[in-house]
Parts: sequence; structure tokens; C-alpha cells
Amino acid sequence: MDAQSSEFNGSALPKWSNHWLIILVSALLLILLPMTALGSNFWCIWFPWWPLCGNNEGDCGERLTEVSDFGSNPGNLKMCTYVPENLEPSRPLVVALHGCKQQAEDYDNETGWIKFAERNQFALLLPQQQKANNMSKCFNWFELNDIERDKGEALSIRQMIKKMASDTDIDPEKVYITGLSAGGGMATVMLAVYPDMFAGGAIIAGIPYKCATNVGEALNECGVSIVPGQLAPMKDLSPDAWGNLVRNASSHNGPYPRISIWQGTSDTTVNPADQQELVDQWTNVLGVDQTPDIEDTINGHEHKLYKNDNGEPLIETILISGMGHGTPIDPGGGDDQCGEAASYILDVGTCSSYYIIKFWGLDFQ
Repeated sequence: MDAQSSEFNGSALPKWSNHWLIILVSALLLILLPMTALGSNFWCIWFPWWPLCGNNEGDCGERLTEVSDFGSNPGNLKMCTYVPENLEPSRPLVVALHGCKQQAEDYDNETGWIKFAERNQFALLLPQQQKANNMSKCFNWFELNDIERDKGEALSIRQMIKKMASDTDIDPEKVYITGLSAGGGMATVMLAVYPDMFAGGAIIAGIPYKCATNVGEALNECGVSIVPGQLAPMKDLSPDAWGNLVRNASSHNGPYPRISIWQGTSDTTVNPADQQELVDQWTNVLGVDQTPDIEDTINGHEHKLYKNDNGEPLIETILISGMGHGTPIDPGGGDDQCGEAASYILDVGTCSSYYIIKFWGLDFQ
């Protein structure tokens, strides 16, 4: 959901299985308006799945490796990976989900993940959305068939993780997931429907699990705005109501992953109120109250920790003062610095990836 004006335009195009319908539509278009009349790319803007458009998706980029044989891939996603040379067995895996109008290569080292994968020795998985699924390349955190266990995009990402475990011998007890905006929404989905797969998560400008199950609900009730500079309303459910949505997403009875939740105070694409609803949802799931045990700052920005009865921090929130919609970075060569400023990758003097890794405990492994 990074785009301030068009993140849901043409959203969630159908994942066609009826090839006869495609052939019929293609024939009608050729009869009614030859492509040569308006240029070869005209119809591909509206029908990217049309066979004559060819492959109009970006690849994984120079630094990442594409893996194609990872499963049935019902969500029609691409699998992009980064594995440091000579990575030892039983190392962690971090799954990083890009935002709308981005792709995997826009979210690998711009956010510092490659730097920390090398330094802290873990593997990276960067799933990539395709325009055939969503015209703005948003992960479909609001489509019912993509956000339930063993369905659609959620299952595709699960299959990628299984493939990484097979190919790189990662430690299955040390799998973590993070994402920005729609990627943050999909990270929440994965934490809810596959809590047994993750040790931790981090949500940046994201949305509570199952806030929406269709586009209309997403745009009217989940704090997501397509009007520049205008906040959208966010529903206010009780912690127990939010928590039930997660508990009903799987049959999991064990512990849930610890979660870091980031938001900018000046974000008008995702209402900052979403952060509190995420806190309500996950404190309830993790069995801690909604009152923080520690309130301090990170580089001058509000930081809160929520602990269980054993004193273990299970949730943290960071509210970046004055930040709009994007992932916080702090370019530079310092140990706590990272990133390259770009669209929705915002230099605010704080490297979110560094602090997320620290919260997960990966800086000591």
C-alpha cells in the first residue's frame, strides 16, 4: 500500500484458470481494435495476463537469485533469494515482503537486509508480487482466498520457506518475517495463519490480520487511503475481537511469534491508528495486557515494550515522529546504520532493520 494515489487501482485481477475465456477475450480485442492502432503495449496496461502481452514482470535483479521450482504456487508469486557465501547449516531465515509499486530488488539492500544477512549470517527470502495478481503489485492482504491457511499467496510464501529449508538447511526454529505496507499486511497474515513457522515478525505501516476480506472493506474500514494527504477511517475493535481473528486462523495451540510494530506519525496512506489496533490484536493473542512495561525512545522516537509475566519482551512499538509512508532507514557505514533512500524507503536517521534484528535476538547469534 505504498502508493498515495493508486495502490488499489485495478487491484486483485483474477488468477485466470479458464483459458477459453482468455482466448475469447483476446479474439474480441483483435477484432474490435487491433493493437497496432494504439501501440503494442496498450491492452497490456489493462490486461497484463493476456498471453500476447508476454512476460511483463520484473526479474529478481542482480543481487538476488530467482527460484522457480518451489511448489504449486497457487498465489502466482515469484521467489527471490539471497544466501551469503558459505552460509553454515542451521542459520536463521528472514522473509522480507516489499510494498506496493515495489518489487524484491527494491527491498533487499535499500532497507539494509543484505548488509545484515552478510554480517549476522542468515538467509534472505524476498517473495515478489506480480501485476497479474494486483496492478500496483501489492500483496493481497485483503483478499479472502489469499489470506487463509493453505490458500493463495499465503500458501505460496509457505512453500517458498519450505524450499529454503530444503535447499539451505536453515534452522526451522529461527524463521522471521517482515514487510512494509501491503507487505506488512501480508506479514501479519503469515504470522496469523502459520504461527508455528515463525519465531518473530516485524510489521511496518501494516494492518491487523483480517481487518478486511475484500477491497471495499479495505478502503473504507482499515485506515488505507488512496487520496493523497487524507487519512482514511480505521475500525476500532476490542483486543479480544482482534485476537479471535488470529486464533481462528489456525489450530495452533503453542506460543505465538514476538512482533515489532513500526509506524510514522505523518503517514496518510496507512492511518497511524492501525498501530494501536495491531497492538490490541497481538497483545491479546500473546497474552499480555495493553499497557507497556517500558516506555523510552530510540533516536528520539517513541518506543514501547510489552512483556509477559516472565519479563520477556513479546511486542515492541516504534512511532517515528514526522515520518510518512515507508520503511525507516539511516544510510551510513555504522553498525546501526543501513539503507539507500528511495521511494517508500525513508531516511529518518533510524535503521529499522537493525533494531528489528536486535528485538528478534539475531544480533547475538
